[in-house]
Amino acid sequence: MSTSESPTPSSAIVLEGQLLLPVTGRGLEVALGRVVMRGGVIEAVHVGESGPRADLGSPEHFICPGFVDAHVHLPQFDSIGVDGMELLEWLHQAIFPAEAKWEDERYASEMSGRVARQLLSFGTTAVAAYATVHPASAQAAIDVLAEHGIAGHVGQVLMDREAPAELLLPAREALSAAGRMRGRGRIQPAVTPRFAVTCSREMLEGAGRLARETGWVVQTHLSETRAECALVKRLHGGENYAEVYERAGLLGHRTLLGHGIHLADEELGLLAMRGAWIAHCPTANRFLRAGTFDRARAMSAGVKIALGSDVAGGPDRSMVRVARGMIEAAKERGTRPPTSAEAWWQITGGNAWALGLVDTGRLEAGCAGDVVVARPDSRWREAADPLGALMYAWDDRWVEGVWCGGTRRYG
Repeated sequence: MSTSESPTPSSAIVLEGQLLLPVTGRGLEVALGRVVMRGGVIEAVHVGESGPRADLGSPEHFICPGFVDAHVHLPQFDSIGVDGMELLEWLHQAIFPAEAKWEDERYASEMSGRVARQLLSFGTTAVAAYATVHPASAQAAIDVLAEHGIAGHVGQVLMDREAPAELLLPAREALSAAGRMRGRGRIQPAVTPRFAVTCSREMLEGAGRLARETGWVVQTHLSETRAECALVKRLHGGENYAEVYERAGLLGHRTLLGHGIHLADEELGLLAMRGAWIAHCPTANRFLRAGTFDRARAMSAGVKIALGSDVAGGPDRSMVRVARGMIEAAKERGTRPPTSAEAWWQITGGNAWALGLVDTGRLEAGCAGDVVVARPDSRWREAADPLGALMYAWDDRWVEGVWCGGTRRYG
């Protein structure tokens, strides 16, 4: 059940439970307490048994910041589970036909509403999301997600080659339309060239100019599969993948690059120098058999890491399961896996930082009231690693309430 019940400006809502709290120098801890929200923000956090009377929750509930998805495709939610193909074939056979349906703005608006409700039901309150090449539908997606209280960025996809004709727009036309996108509520537009395969040099350089002019987040894909990397080299005169984006002026501290699996050392060094982020998508990489991202190697090179579901390449809408996938991917690489606390931080405050959402991702006074309340049915607090037990036992049916900006949107 979805709701949009908002307290009056003068009233407060109090949530009680085991709070997931940031601890300076120590990561995260869980402590019994209460979160007080008023006027869309967290007014206070009370740790301990005392405090104002709770409107919802109990010592058995778990309360954490809303989850943040750093890489997701809104028009692909109905394509989850289309299996058995390599990336480029999958795009042409399954994904491009699904995205072509967004030529109908009403269809795009309706689907965006369905997607928003799904995201909220899994506790996701902020996203970096791709729409399609259709300007009116991309604007509709921004508007609909904003109406549901979700924060983040949504981009009109830019493509002018290597895709079906009905999904191509000439660079000048596409960039002009993208520049007219308008933010609404807590959603801002993003500069979104799909990837170097489907973008001419003119399109990529225009996207770089648009990013500089607007200050918007840049999101695109990088080095997901070896076949894709080879095609980029052929289409762009032998340049390595990261260098293609560098020459177009697309790399910076507000750049989110999906995947980044097959990168040379010099490419990692370039990303680190520019402050760009890799949006690691472990469940998608496994599903499409693209390869296993070496998170430890990228971080050792100084590259910043975010985490994304990459629906529909990724079959999981739950960011908790995506975080678990990040741990499992590191195990497959034989490197030190993230701790459970690191994984919980990644899908809350860590991803919020990557998206530039400095006022969310934490249960702290002054932060936006983006909160998930769940009631686990396992005895996770008795485990040797309570946060690990909670992550691996996680059941999305535990979620009893989700608040975005202090307004209850699910539960």
